[in-house]
Amino acid sequence: MRKIQRKIVSALIFSKDGKILMGKKDPKKGGVYPDAWHIPGGGIDEGETIEQALAREVLEEVGINISPYPLKRVELIGSGTSEKTLDTGEKVICEMEFNRFEIHINDKEADKIELHLNDDLVETKWFSKDELPNVKQIPGGKEFFEKMSYMSKK
Repeated sequence: MRKIQRKIVSALIFSKDGKILMGKKDPKKGGVYPDAWHIPGGGIDEGETIEQALAREVLEEVGINISPYPLKRVELIGSGTSEKTLDTGEKVICEMEFNRFEIHINDKEADKIELHLNDDLVETKWFSKDELPNVKQIPGGKEFFEKMSYMSKK
């Protein structure tokens, strides 16, 4: 099976009440890890900066315009590998480099943030830090949240 490399941008979107937005992808639309929760994001298109890709992906996936909010780059760059089906129907191994940013929507609580699912997300949910340890996440997701101290300690 052929291998491809993708740089991925992801958004840790926090609401005023401290919840984090996560979604599930549609495998029919090229999503990887369809049965696991993860933060919104996707691949960087040719000619885009990381920040432009992040703004586009968040708007496409959940309908949030992040331009009014400051971006904070998460220094921990991760990686992952998954099988992916391309638009052509070809199955490939996708080697990904994850570039994450924090976005704090400090003017709205989670239940007041209007979401519009587009692109390849089929479901979203706001999770509290207490819920994160019990959520089925993409490989490395829980470990990332633990390293970044996003999960509540029990």
